[in-house]
Amino acid sequence: MSKKRVRKIKLDSERKIAFNKFTMSENLEILIKEKTDYGVIRFTMNDLVSKNALSKKLIGLLIDELKSVSLDKSIKVVVLAANGNVFSAGHDLKEITAARKGKDNGEAFFKDLFNLCSELMQLIIKMPQPVIAEINGIATAAGCQLVASCDLALASSESQFATPGVNIGLFCSTPMVALSRNVNKKAAMHMLLTGDLINSEKAKDIGLINEAFQKHQLTGEVNKLAKKIANKSSMTIKIGKKAFYNQAEMSLSKAYEYTSMTMIENLLNHDAKEGIDAFLGKRTPDWKND
Repeated sequence: MSKKRVRKIKLDSERKIAFNKFTMSENLEILIKEKTDYGVIRFTMNDLVSKNALSKKLIGLLIDELKSVSLDKSIKVVVLAANGNVFSAGHDLKEITAARKGKDNGEAFFKDLFNLCSELMQLIIKMPQPVIAEINGIATAAGCQLVASCDLALASSESQFATPGVNIGLFCSTPMVALSRNVNKKAAMHMLLTGDLINSEKAKDIGLINEAFQKHQLTGEVNKLAKKIANKSSMTIKIGKKAFYNQAEMSLSKAYEYTSMTMIENLLNHDAKEGIDAFLGKRTPDWKND
């Protein structure tokens, strides 16, 4: 083999390695993962250039990571946070505009994007671990949808929320699904029809978030809550979370029938017997998480 050919192969190999390193680094840059030794995993969105917009790439990364977490019994609680002063600005409008250049005016891309986003929101609800949103900034459109889809949400007192799609001619129809399942109808419609920002106090009043704290207190309060939940039986949490969302879609009689069977199932598990015995014996339960 000639020296020229060897050099070309070496250069191609170096370019490939460099590309792979760049791709891995880029992925790590827009989504940071940190795991504690007490069963809590934290994902921090870190795409500051796009204000943590839910691009196809970021949505795909979140789906992949959360699917993996949902199968990991060592992880008890998930925290979803963001760097910068914007939790998430919603979908990436530049990405959406670029897709219009296609022959179908972007229709296939839009379908794929919203299917992926819907998959992410439903995955958060269906996964066995509770997901806590930590909001320190603005959450708009699909970013507000992400907050509403999480099981719990804690925010800084400076945070703001909105579904402003109506202001640019694109009604927040998919964010509406999560929003309308968290807040009362009048409050949801006001946000959807005006596009106005609401502050943390208002967001708490209507049920979009659980609590608001001073900025410097937020992460500590989130960690405290996450650790408190992580100390419970993960099997019990899994049963309870699933039942909570399932019964909410049922009629009253069906909900009671379903949750009665759920409680029987729960009682037959080790951790329910252990928890009751520990309570009666005035001792700390030894969870087996099964």
